[in-house]
Amino acid sequence: MTLARDLAGLPTDRVVQIGGPSVLGGPTVEVVAETAARCLTDHAAVVLDPGSGGPLDVVRTTLDRLEQVAYALLPGWLPEAAQVGRTDPLSLAAVRAAATGRARGTRHSAPFLAHLATAALTGRRPRGDAFALEQRCLGLARVVAEGFDRSGLVLLVGLPADPTEQAEQALVAAAEWLAQHGRLGVWLVGGALRVDRVPVVHLAGPGPVATRPAGGGTPGRPAPPTVVGRPHPASAAEAALEAALAAESWAAGRRWNQSYQSDVLTAPVRLDLVWPAERCVVEVDGPEHCHPARFEADRQRDVRLQLDGYAVLRFTNARISHDVGSVVHQIGTYLRDRRRAMAEGRFHARR
Repeated sequence: MTLARDLAGLPTDRVVQIGGPSVLGGPTVEVVAETAARCLTDHAAVVLDPGSGGPLDVVRTTLDRLEQVAYALLPGWLPEAAQVGRTDPLSLAAVRAAATGRARGTRHSAPFLAHLATAALTGRRPRGDAFALEQRCLGLARVVAEGFDRSGLVLLVGLPADPTEQAEQALVAAAEWLAQHGRLGVWLVGGALRVDRVPVVHLAGPGPVATRPAGGGTPGRPAPPTVVGRPHPASAAEAALEAALAAESWAAGRRWNQSYQSDVLTAPVRLDLVWPAERCVVEVDGPEHCHPARFEADRQRDVRLQLDGYAVLRFTNARISHDVGSVVHQIGTYLRDRRRAMAEGRFHARR
């Protein structure tokens, strides 16, 4: 039985631990994430680091990081936000009204959706919790699932190496709370828990082992994931670009719609497409990026990314639609040059 078939049969409403032929031989969280993105048709799979501390600390950290994922997925869960290029009071009022209207007749909470949309656009979350943890958990689970065009959500959590029994108890208690209140699945990957109330599911393994992975790696070990994440569900240009990249072996290692934060003092941003190892960001720009305020914000983002050592390649929707082959060729040329420089020691990441 393949790993994909195994994952498709796992429960998505409770906490389970994913094992393998042996604890050390089981699939990594990266392999599980990449496989789940392909085989789960109804649920989005999101990798999160829950932090440490007591159960309440782990819950709060997980929700904070899930909130960042929700920010990055806007406007997937609120398409009206795509037309807003400013954060002045009138624009924010329009977004809140749109969120309230969208929530009517759905499973979303109108106040929570409006609050989340405002925070996502401004990059500033109000001090203190405006909503109870239970409401945040359920609201974020629904929003993130919808942002990925799915009906449900699974959290993938990599188990820390050699955790204390106290840390394990806290993590499991928090995972059970998240599964219950968020109506989601929590899959714990790696290691071996001493907590015996979590069922262990043994999978077939990560699949064939590449002797010389196309995207790099060590002989005898599984190749790294080809792609993480997915194109924005509302972007035909991103979907077309991914379809073209999927045919190119050099495109391995790409990540779609990932949250990035330069440092703790700057607001997180969503990167349309990124190759983290090569420090290459590709932005897919719709017509809204021509608005003066949005254009200026894009330039500021580009400068910040460049200072962090990233190259930023921008392509318009129209360019991808009419000449995707040329776009893919330019991306491939850059990535191959960057990899050559890395192999020769001429490029070093700044972070």
